[in-house]
Amino acid sequence: MMKVATAEQMQELDRKAIETFRIPGVVLMENAGRGAAEVISNTFPNIHQKKIAIIAGKGNNGGDGFVIARYLLNQGISVRVYLLTDPKGLRGDAETNFNIFHRMKGEVVSVPSSKDYTKVKRDLEKFDILVDGIFGTGLDAEVRGYYREVIDHLNTLQRPIVAIDIPSGLDADTGKPLGTAIRASLTITFCLPKIGHLIPPGLDYVGEVKIIDIGIPKRLVEEEKIPTYLLEKEEIQRWLSIPRHPDTHKGDYGHLLVIAGSVGKTGAAAMACQAALRMGAGLVTLAIPKSLNAIMEMKLTEVMTEPLPETPKQTLSLRAFSAIVRLCENKRAVIMGPGLGTFKETQSLVLKLIRTLHLPIILDADGLTALATQPKTLPITNRSLILTPHPGEMARLIQSTVKEVLEDRIGLSKNFSQSQHVYLILKGHPTLIITPKGEVFINPTGNPGMASGGTGDVLTGMIGGLVCQGFDILPSAQIAVYLHGMAGDEGAQEMGEKSLIATDVIEKIPALLKGRI
Repeated sequence: MMKVATAEQMQELDRKAIETFRIPGVVLMENAGRGAAEVISNTFPNIHQKKIAIIAGKGNNGGDGFVIARYLLNQGISVRVYLLTDPKGLRGDAETNFNIFHRMKGEVVSVPSSKDYTKVKRDLEKFDILVDGIFGTGLDAEVRGYYREVIDHLNTLQRPIVAIDIPSGLDADTGKPLGTAIRASLTITFCLPKIGHLIPPGLDYVGEVKIIDIGIPKRLVEEEKIPTYLLEKEEIQRWLSIPRHPDTHKGDYGHLLVIAGSVGKTGAAAMACQAALRMGAGLVTLAIPKSLNAIMEMKLTEVMTEPLPETPKQTLSLRAFSAIVRLCENKRAVIMGPGLGTFKETQSLVLKLIRTLHLPIILDADGLTALATQPKTLPITNRSLILTPHPGEMARLIQSTVKEVLEDRIGLSKNFSQSQHVYLILKGHPTLIITPKGEVFINPTGNPGMASGGTGDVLTGMIGGLVCQGFDILPSAQIAVYLHGMAGDEGAQEMGEKSLIATDVIEKIPALLKGRI
């Protein structure tokens, strides 16, 4: 899967390419600018009829801008560079490429101060496309003064802005604007995507992201210890291409136990079960409070039900513990939590089962709420435990606030996953998968229409359906999360985001598994 870099990791790759492989920095800059110019030419129709302004800073990002300008000029495209510094202040590869462009009679307008910039504001309105080459991924301080004025003005021009490497002002590691940031319609980045491209609020600034090869050796990228990845369709397809053997039966595809449901929340249990079956589980048994058994037998045709002792609130009772342990004897995985209720005795049952069962457990919804009441239940290092919280549930698990979770989704999730020895699937935009080793997988699929009751239960069922078939925990999570979002995208495309409901997601699973992914 494609690695996702921090600014520091990308700088280290650049350094090793230059020092270890002896690739001159100016060659990397040449490759970056040439590739970016090609993307720009291929993205905008009738490019030869467009006027392009490149706004260049004094560093390597500005140097990339001069290479882009040179290639566009060679194609006969109208291009002008606005340099936000005195040319005498340029150094290294940026200076080299400025000099080449200057000798080619390329047009450069030096605007080193606010006073100078005021004189060209009207001119910038005449261009069709703006290219942002002000700051690169190394920016780590708040944008102030003159540069802030320029960025804020460019954002008002209502022109397509192409950001080189990252929108200027955006933190490459967090996706947060450092005071202000360019709002790009297209970002052309080099070698690897950066974390800030893929998580909020960076997602709202980058537009479409294109990744281009600048010649950093593949082996160098593979060997670099970068623990963050982007889920990709090709890898998911590889897992899905495994055929079923003709001489097979339902037992070969596992038996999943789902412990779920309470009065008013039988739908959560039903959707988890149905999603598991749609993902290919051989058998699914639903453990349910006994008074709800009749309705669940009517609701679910292919799922077996097991009526169990219940509390006065019609939730599962602690007296169901021994029966559940027996039920687990021929199962490969257990789902706990969807619609289970928050009655104290039921929560005690959940906690006792977590401590006792040796099967992989996928814990969701009310199961997570139960765990949050006694967080010292974890870690359980000899078990496979998969937690699937949304930000609110995550906040309760770490005794924090939703705001704090959203501000550092990756950092907080990694810390929790590693310290508690659990696999964590933090739902949201985007959904993250974190392993006990600290690996992070960012999912690119899904849409706002999936912010609807029950979609989390569907995801839990999809994960359980794969684990019970014998897939390892990590690929089960990766496949389920990617396809869950993709099924939501298919549904939203067909009926719109506002009308999308959880069962629509289940209905899209078969076509995706059939090969339409």
